[in-house]
Amino acid sequence: MKDDEYLLKVDNLLKWFPIRGGLLGRTVGHVRAVDGVSIAIKKGETLGIVGESGCGKTTLSRTVMRLLDPSSGSIVFDGTDISKLKGRDLKPFRRRMQMVFQDPYASLDPRQNVRSTLMEPMGIHHIQHSGEDRNRAVEKLVEIVGLNPDHLARFPHEFSGGQRQRIAIARALAVNPEFIALDEPTSALDVSVQAQILSLLQKLQLELDLTYMFVSHNLAVVRQICHRTAVMYLGRVVEVAPTETLFENPKHPYTKALLASVPLPDPSKRTDLVALEGDVPSPVNIPPGCRFRARCAYSTEKCALTSPGLFEFGPGHGAECFYDIDFKSGSKKEVPAT
Repeated sequence: MKDDEYLLKVDNLLKWFPIRGGLLGRTVGHVRAVDGVSIAIKKGETLGIVGESGCGKTTLSRTVMRLLDPSSGSIVFDGTDISKLKGRDLKPFRRRMQMVFQDPYASLDPRQNVRSTLMEPMGIHHIQHSGEDRNRAVEKLVEIVGLNPDHLARFPHEFSGGQRQRIAIARALAVNPEFIALDEPTSALDVSVQAQILSLLQKLQLELDLTYMFVSHNLAVVRQICHRTAVMYLGRVVEVAPTETLFENPKHPYTKALLASVPLPDPSKRTDLVALEGDVPSPVNIPPGCRFRARCAYSTEKCALTSPGLFEFGPGHGAECFYDIDFKSGSKKEVPAT
């Protein structure tokens, strides 16, 4: 695919947090939260980022959005590397890239009513210069996200969780962005409300030609809304594929274990239960070789010596595993290097 078909390309992104100790506060180690991630998102698509808690999903999204400074690597948005931009140079991209956070109870200012919340980003980015134009714009925004103009005078504490998340989405849309990072936007909501928010996000994507990066630990939600999915483990993307391909034919043992953990309406029909042994290694002291090998039933001596790159298993389907594993029979064959 040509580079101009991608809105966002991330290459070998690292975000390490220093650990300081001693009287002088010297750096004695690093937490390797994001450790060499490369992803690309096409214009108009939704890329899902999934994995266990602590695998680096949220840190990745915040670093891509430049809420955190990357330790190294590149973040190319619409042809421009924004990884080292700051201040005035970064501001135009702030308008084009927005974020919806996980907790709608914490992401809205309790001292601002909805009208003020939506008008503030317009003022910062000089959108709709007159007050009358801004008022019309915020009234249209609340209608787009399923609220009504009567809500504009209310404060966040007067709304339910689902309504607050709708306000957060409206705030992200206030500056007419092209790309929105969604950090577990439905995890704090009831199941019925989750479905409404997902339907709203899909509707907005079609109507406004939006591109999403959707971070979640809920695989059922990811399957519903994402075109492609990347699986993270201990700071790295270990598998990426079109979503249906990933769910129907996973290639990494960790992905298989994640999918096997999804609840079924009738648990007695489950035939693919995978038990993971051991604990996730510390991101401060990552072992050599494949970082999943200590929990993998298929690991070999090769896995302990060398870290696998992303092997291609099909069109757009890559996984960090030396072996093509048949999970039903337990047999495996080595993937030829390309």
